[in-house]
Amino acid sequence: MRYTLRQLEVFLAIAHYENITKAAEVLAMSQSAASGALKDLESQFDILLFDRVGKRLQTNEFGERVRVKAEALLAQAGELEQELSQHNKVGHLRVGATLTIGNYLCVEMITQYMQGSDDARVDLDVANTETIARKLLNFDIDLGLIEGELHHPELSVLPWREDEMQCFCSPDHPLATAEKIQDEQLLTTPWILRESGSGTRQAFDRTMAGLAPKLNVTLELQHTEAIKRAVEKGLGISCLSTIALEDAFARGDLVPLKLPNKIFKRLFYFVIHKQKYRAAGILRWMEICGLKDIAH
Repeated sequence: MRYTLRQLEVFLAIAHYENITKAAEVLAMSQSAASGALKDLESQFDILLFDRVGKRLQTNEFGERVRVKAEALLAQAGELEQELSQHNKVGHLRVGATLTIGNYLCVEMITQYMQGSDDARVDLDVANTETIARKLLNFDIDLGLIEGELHHPELSVLPWREDEMQCFCSPDHPLATAEKIQDEQLLTTPWILRESGSGTRQAFDRTMAGLAPKLNVTLELQHTEAIKRAVEKGLGISCLSTIALEDAFARGDLVPLKLPNKIFKRLFYFVIHKQKYRAAGILRWMEICGLKDIAH
């Protein structure tokens, strides 16, 4: 071969950090060695992989195409090395999850993943749907579990499980005992909602349809627990997954609102880059999710 795996490692590190010095530091090599490896790779094939703007190196269109394939190739090489030395044991897995999934579902999944293997480890990154998608595209995480709908030509998206959302308020709120809440009442009361870009907000806006732009949204918060506390204090009403509300409903700290004409149902999704190699850890996580491998 006219290239080495080390050259590809250098290329990918520079693509990630957009800086040779930082890439060399991460790879524990000198800046001159990293620069030489990139120069050799480009000169061997008479190509340019980056647009050079000052000290910043940004992958060009051709470099992005090469980057995707290089990520997959190095992942396969890493899996081969792991299989040769560890007999196909599951290892380190980087999982991205949206807020509800990360806070209320992932702990049990991580426990299952780590059972029976001393080398199994999970790094959990909790963020909204847009951020998870960006991290998947940049290969910063191995897979994602999201609440919002997502469409991208480079990502495989598989329906995972159904979820139901519920509007709620504090027990002292004027709407707490209402038998049938009219749209006019929803328009005049303050709302506390998740931020735009979150799957929860996406599902809420879709169900509320024409009402959503007219609602009196006084607070937009990124954290489920903060929304619940604000609603408990009587600052407004909200809508979250029933998974996040079960304990508060059982204690009586929050109460569900009766909106018979509005059904807040959605799907949770499993997401992975189409070019991501399905290592043993990924396949194990998919098994825990009750999913089969996605065709590349």
